[in-house]
Amino acid sequence: MEVTTEKLIDLLNMDLELEYSAAIQYINHGAVMTGAAYGDIIKELKIHANEEIQHAMVLADQIDYLRGSPTVVVGKIRTSEENDEMLRQDLDGEEDAIKRYKIRIEQAEQLKEFALAQQLRNILATEQEHAMDLRQALGK
Repeated sequence: MEVTTEKLIDLLNMDLELEYSAAIQYINHGAVMTGAAYGDIIKELKIHANEEIQHAMVLADQIDYLRGSPTVVVGKIRTSEENDEMLRQDLDGEEDAIKRYKIRIEQAEQLKEFALAQQLRNILATEQEHAMDLRQALGK
């Protein structure tokens, strides 16, 4: 698929919306999750929230560098009153992010935006770590 800089900016803004919502979702889940068995993953969720905010800052800077306007729209936030459902919601978000960032890296490289591609690889690696943490917490 041929991609233009303008299209890539639009896609990165969609990613940015989802990073914002992931951070908020992790903050919420980390705050409302209860139970001694979830102590370790609650700590991880709070770390994940901060990492998602870092991703948002990187994406906003990259969008600005490409002469785009970083969005302030927040994507959909999923909540639950059930611990494992919260973890599944978070894992779904991470798996979606992993798929999107693999595509985004290819698109950045098509446009010879190699620094952007490297930043996206760093984000992808963190998202994969998040998915591993969540799978482990879910016993998958």
